[in-house]
Amino acid sequence: MKKRNNSFFILAMAVLLPLLVFSILASITFGNADISIKEVYSVVIYKLFHIESLNTFSDAVHDVVWLIRLPRVLLAVAVGMGLSVCGVIMQAVVKNPLADPYVLGISSGASLGATLAIMLGVGAFLGQNSVGVAAFLGAMGTSFAVMFISSIGGRSNAGKLILAGMAVSAVCSAFSSFVLYIANDKNAMSQVTFWTMGSLAGAKWSKVAVVLPIIIIGTLLFWTQYRNLNLMLLGDEVSITLGTDLHKVRNMYMILSSLMVGFAVYAAGMIGFVGLIIPHAIRMLFGTDHMKMIPLCALTGAIFLIWSDVACRIILPNSEMPIGILISIIGAPCFIYLMVRRSYGFGGDKS
Repeated sequence: MKKRNNSFFILAMAVLLPLLVFSILASITFGNADISIKEVYSVVIYKLFHIESLNTFSDAVHDVVWLIRLPRVLLAVAVGMGLSVCGVIMQAVVKNPLADPYVLGISSGASLGATLAIMLGVGAFLGQNSVGVAAFLGAMGTSFAVMFISSIGGRSNAGKLILAGMAVSAVCSAFSSFVLYIANDKNAMSQVTFWTMGSLAGAKWSKVAVVLPIIIIGTLLFWTQYRNLNLMLLGDEVSITLGTDLHKVRNMYMILSSLMVGFAVYAAGMIGFVGLIIPHAIRMLFGTDHMKMIPLCALTGAIFLIWSDVACRIILPNSEMPIGILISIIGAPCFIYLMVRRSYGFGGDKS
């Protein structure tokens, strides 16, 4: 059975890797600008390999493909990968399949940090990275607040965790709205829309150059920690019996997850439920072994967000739907389904 599962995992990776490459190449052909497929790929190949014979496109086509579409697709890869992997990690840390950055309020904390940096100049001494650092600090602070509140009066459980996440999320959203109100900025409404609905429209190569490496490095680091993550599903008592104290490891994982979520929110605003939908789907197909879950969730999350963004660009003629709305339409029913199920398997237990 184990050999069969490993073969299934290798087959899935062999399918998902080419599918990710295909998704990146195919998605850059979609957009409001009427650009032929030949022109799109001429720009990409020319910029990558500097083949002068392909330099037959206009400056406008170059700017749309190279400066708008491709960075947007790569940002979708980074954000989808980061949120999916962080969902897996948070579910293991709190031993709860209902955990994800959005449900636990961590995205709201990151959004509050980013709002303080943009509107009030908090952390301005950090330069152009101040928004990302502020979003990270907001995400980290919120994650620890949710874990602390849910543990008051006894061990954390699914209900307390979700209620704590909702409460902290409401507080962060209220403070964000308050900051936007007192700032008295006419552009505040667009800022609110960006952070609460999520969008990849602000993608730039400078953002991709910061966010994508952080997400990839974080994902690879978590992949090396699959044994500890598997132990977390068995509980602290079992892990201590096996000679491993997971308390410090758990805090380290939450900090790294907060870093990844913070930069994802900084780059694309609040995009909910990705960290819930993808890990749950992968777990149903491949089980709870994190050696398999982390790479599969990373690839699937990236592909999912790429095509979600494409759908947002083509659903409404001559307009663009915020990606957070579309994913919430998909994710909220999935969340309700998990909540109302009589029991669900997770880490060998039934909750």
